[in-house]
Formats: sequence, structure tokens, C-alpha cells
Amino acid sequence: MDRPPGASDEGAAAVEVLDCRGQRCPLPVIALARRLPELPVGTVLRVLADDPAAAVDIPAWCRMRAQEFVATTPDGPAYDIRRTH
Repeated sequence: MDRPPGASDEGAAAVEVLDCRGQRCPLPVIALARRLPELPVGTVLRVLADDPAAAVDIPAWCRMRAQEFVATTPDGPAYDIRRTH
């Protein structure tokens, strides 16, 4: 998994999975925005999204919402996000 600078390995295992494969922008980010608040703080949500825009949109959403973008898998395509608040 590729990790952004400053991201930690601690607790990187996905706890919940959100399958957005086959959905096009902006649907994966909308699904992420709806699902993450339902999870306890500290939970990692793995978003499966094969839309190429997700590689940019999901990390950008995390920065805008102050959520931790933990990792991505280049061959996944999966994006791990930890709920921080």
C-alpha cells in the first residue's frame, strides 16, 4: 500500500468495506461522505472504487473534511480512510 507522508501504519487494517466499484464520479465520494459518520471514531473504512477520478477525489475529500487518508492500493483499487472525529 502506498501511504501519504505522515500517515501511520497503526490500525491500518480495514474494519468496514464500502464497495463503490462501477460507480462514476462523484458517487464514490458521496457514498463515503454518507457512510463514514455512521462509524465510530477510529474506524478504518476501505472504499473500493475503480473510477480513475477516485484516486484524486477521495484524498481531496479527506483533506477537506479533516479525515485521515491512510493508504491506497494501486492494483486494488482500494482507499483506506480513518474516521478522526
